[in-house]
Amino acid sequence: MRSSYRCSPGQQRARRASFAGIALALLIVGGALGAGPAGAAGEKDVLAPSGHLRVGVYPGSPTSQVTDPNTQQIHGVTYDLGREFAARLNVPVEYVPFQRIADVVVAIKDGKVDFTVTNATAARANDVSFSQNLLSVELGYLVPANSAIVRAEQIDGPGIRIGVTKGGTSERVLSERFKNAKITSAESVAGAINALRNGELDVYATNKAILFQMSQSLPDARVLDDNWGQEHMAIAVPKGREAARELLDGFVRDVQSSGLLEQIEANAGLKGAVKAARD
Repeated sequence: MRSSYRCSPGQQRARRASFAGIALALLIVGGALGAGPAGAAGEKDVLAPSGHLRVGVYPGSPTSQVTDPNTQQIHGVTYDLGREFAARLNVPVEYVPFQRIADVVVAIKDGKVDFTVTNATAARANDVSFSQNLLSVELGYLVPANSAIVRAEQIDGPGIRIGVTKGGTSERVLSERFKNAKITSAESVAGAINALRNGELDVYATNKAILFQMSQSLPDARVLDDNWGQEHMAIAVPKGREAARELLDGFVRDVQSSGLLEQIEANAGLKGAVKAARD
């Protein structure tokens, strides 16, 4: 489905011309150095070797993929940026769905997916290559209706059950931070919503973009004002494609400066985003 944002024909031509200029410069430099797959095979072969740009997405997160309940349109930072990046490469986009971001990262590592947006942690950088920072999102806590928890200081107590995303940043970080509460891993966002609804969890912790999205399915649930840090998100691609780093970074700079990223965030209903930290 097409997203609701629109650019004028002039803006579209300008963006593609800018992207083409970066790609041409990459090819010239690669050829002059006599090294690097981008110079030899072209940016399409480096970034979309199958002939399609395979975009890894998972449901329930505005930073990845969400469905508007009223229009049934699909949006998301990864979803919409993947389509835009494929268009600039002049290749078809192919969406590859997963249950959670950890599965997407494994697929990127194994070369089964070409493109996603995720938290650019040092641990993940061992497995995939990242662009420069795209956007940052606060990390926080969601509590169900009628919860007595109103501040983060109340969370680390005996008997408190904190849900986290299996394989995600919150699972590792909060397992180390909280000594008294019980950390429980959820297989998916949908599973976490059901666990909160059924009273199986007292708190859910992840980035606030996901938490605000989850709260729409949980009447009177609250995202606490506190935060426990930020996720610094970037485009992830498989290792071995570093020759195209400048192309990715140029794309990031363009969508940030042109306002396209802001439009995509609005279409996805993304909340909790802050200005991206610069490399």
